[in-house]
Amino acid sequence: MLAFAFTWALQLPGLFARWGWLPGDPAAYLPFAMLGIFGPLVAASILTFKESGRGGLKALFAGLLQWRVSLKWYALALFAPGILLSAILYLLRAAGREGDWLFLPSAAQLVTSIVIVFAEEVGWRGYALPRLITKYGAFLASSLLGVAWAIWHIPMFLAVGVPMSLAPVMLLFFVGGSFFFTWLYRGSGGSLLIALLAHLGAHLNNSHRALPGDVLPLVVHAMVYAAIGFAAMRSSAFETVRDVKAKAPLRAV
Repeated sequence: MLAFAFTWALQLPGLFARWGWLPGDPAAYLPFAMLGIFGPLVAASILTFKESGRGGLKALFAGLLQWRVSLKWYALALFAPGILLSAILYLLRAAGREGDWLFLPSAAQLVTSIVIVFAEEVGWRGYALPRLITKYGAFLASSLLGVAWAIWHIPMFLAVGVPMSLAPVMLLFFVGGSFFFTWLYRGSGGSLLIALLAHLGAHLNNSHRALPGDVLPLVVHAMVYAAIGFAAMRSSAFETVRDVKAKAPLRAV
């Protein structure tokens, strides 16, 4: 909730100004909206410090330095969804569909994306995911986090004119992505770096750049993440809440 409060408090005024509910040029609110992106990072840092002080903060960020993992996790994180997205769009284009099939970032967009994924992933996969898994198991934890992740983005999508009729597609995109990220995170031994790179991979070939005019790339991207997420759910990385309870120590009578 703290991440939502921080982000929405900074982003909603600009959105309201765009709708005419607040005075002034909506562009004047943009710096505050950009700061709102740091909501998950700020929330994770505050809550971690409150729970376990500086040692907890050190542990929170330690996963970003966990780079000694198999190269397959790097390849899957950075490129797998993007390659599948472009392959499907390219085949559709060969069949007669008009539109782009590749959405590479500019240098400025790439730098912005790196900041965004750092600000988000420390909160989502660094802080929230391990705690949710401990309580609910990986399956339910990924589901809940995916829904929260989608809802958190609503002011940003509204600000750039994405219609809320696409909310089901967005939900599929983020929940599928959440399962994929959880699989990568757990498969790499809890490497937050791999989760961050997976998020960056979504920005390296980002179907959102076609919005709001062309929605098909987003639909395809969501289906890609849903398919990968479904495949990931079937792996041993996804325990249920029953598994969590079974592994919990027996309480003394």
